Amino acid sequence: MSLSPRIHQQPNAAAAVAVDEADEAVTAAESLTDAGPPPDGHGERIPNGTSAGSDIVGGGTWRDRHPSTARALACATTALSALLVTLALLLPNQLTLLTPGEFARIPVEGIFGAVLLLVLPPKARRVASAFAGAGLGLLTVLNLVDIGFNETLGRGFNPVFDWILLEDGESFLQDSIGRAKASGVAIGALALVLALLVLMTLAVVRLGNLMARHSATATRITLALGTVWVACTALGVQVAGVPVAAETTAGLIQNRAQQVRASLADEQAFAKEAGTDAFRDTPGDRLLTGLRGKDVIFTFIESYGRSAIEDPLMAPGVDAALTDGTKRLRAAGYSARSGWLTSSTYGGSSWLGHSTFMSGLWIDNQQRYRTLTAGDHLTLTSAFKRTGAWRTVGIMPGLTKSWPEGSFYGLDRVYGSRDLGYKGPKFSWSTMPDQYALSAFERLEHGRDHTNEQTGRRTKPLMSFVILTSSHNPWAPLPKMIGWDEIGDGSVYNAVNKAGKNPVDVWQHTAHIRTEYGKSIQYSLHSLISYLQKYGTKNTVLVFLGDHQPLAKVSGDHASRDVPVTLVAHDPAVLKRISGWHWTPGLRPGPNAPVWRMDTFRNRFLTAYGPQPGSAPSRPTS
Repeated sequence: MSLSPRIHQQPNAAAAVAVDEADEAVTAAESLTDAGPPPDGHGERIPNGTSAGSDIVGGGTWRDRHPSTARALACATTALSALLVTLALLLPNQLTLLTPGEFARIPVEGIFGAVLLLVLPPKARRVASAFAGAGLGLLTVLNLVDIGFNETLGRGFNPVFDWILLEDGESFLQDSIGRAKASGVAIGALALVLALLVLMTLAVVRLGNLMARHSATATRITLALGTVWVACTALGVQVAGVPVAAETTAGLIQNRAQQVRASLADEQAFAKEAGTDAFRDTPGDRLLTGLRGKDVIFTFIESYGRSAIEDPLMAPGVDAALTDGTKRLRAAGYSARSGWLTSSTYGGSSWLGHSTFMSGLWIDNQQRYRTLTAGDHLTLTSAFKRTGAWRTVGIMPGLTKSWPEGSFYGLDRVYGSRDLGYKGPKFSWSTMPDQYALSAFERLEHGRDHTNEQTGRRTKPLMSFVILTSSHNPWAPLPKMIGWDEIGDGSVYNAVNKAGKNPVDVWQHTAHIRTEYGKSIQYSLHSLISYLQKYGTKNTVLVFLGDHQPLAKVSGDHASRDVPVTLVAHDPAVLKRISGWHWTPGLRPGPNAPVWRMDTFRNRFLTAYGPQPGSAPSRPTS
């Protein structure tokens, strides 16, 4: 990880003397002959591979029999070694930087590496070459992983926190292309990693040995390249806008070392931050007093980002769904206000966005998430739990395993994919359509009789944490809206699934991916709006938002991390409490609506619907 750039072999110098490999086959053959068995009884040395008295014609090594081919293979192997090392030294960690100009440069790390290998004694040189090759192979693997992370999550790979995401990536592949093909991809990726480590090590060792055999020539060429590098640095020489004098590898190693140090230091700093909470000591009877008696639903729509509303290709359909939804809800007596939140994650890792929104802390890596959920920091959901005035439930159709974080979030009951009674097909990654998940929510919790049979009084209202997943990539096949009374156990979706598109076909063209993504967002919005129309009451309060932007292939290389957030209520008093937020009326946030960091929402919400933090509990009057 912290491989010194000074031990990298300079491939250009090695390539320059590669022509001397023409002597290598002959030298090898001579050495084999010189080291052969003792002379026979006639005083003549017998070549290796033959026995006394045998016919030498046609014998000897393969190199002896095919000297021209051996010399050509030796030259080709040396040239490929030099090319492999050069590409590794100049390989950037972002796809947009993979241009011809990036590889038309002189890597200073190669020059320093050549100098080091030239001055080391033979044994130390071989050890240094092996370590340098293995380190360069590892750095190449990390750069390739970086490219993948930048394309999907909008950031590089964190070697401290991100290993868990590789397992999530494999699960996504299984859902997209099937278990067998996903296993093939995983095996291929592992083989590529091993091949890079082995081949890079062999390449550097070969070049080091070659330079040692021709040290005078290698020294002159290394000195010349070093002089050119210094001159290009001083003069700022560029090719196609890219500096000729490169320090790519050294910069990447330094950045990784800083990243590791910063990540390790962040653990302690965040643990202290998570232990500080303005609402920690606020008693339950002083929390959320402005929402007592309301059924509050917090809903995340997967990958619902700003791009869905503002991108020219996707926006027309999504904006039409929001405009139509605003009219339909207004006709049902609801009003809405919308703004923007800047998510802590991008392209994936939805749970980081969920926890940031709920906790009021910036959760942008897995270590922070673990630290948070291992503690007792107050979340929006646990605040409802603390009051004792709500029953708290989670509807998690994407949850296929146990989820111990449910207790951290203060949820009385969590419904995973196996608890919702679904008998239909999966829609790629999504275990069930959003409309079915909402129908199950109505059947299992929201629509249940709220009257206590013994007391005759209304039981507690609901606070619900709902995760909708139909807009999760790869966005094919997609479900369709059907009548709420047709949903049943979900078997009706078999025909819908079979008629849908194949993810492999959709992902062949970027325009198709973006189009299907937009349709998935429209479906999720229609499901939620239709649910509120049919099952909402005068006491329903809905907060829905995106967890993050879709991956860069959809949102673009320089997209923001903003996601829409909307609050819908039937009671005008609920919206009056947030009038100071200056959000846009309706379901579609305007381009100039306020943009807040996602971690600021919790405190704003608790303040708007309750007393200031730390207020004394109410006391009964005598």
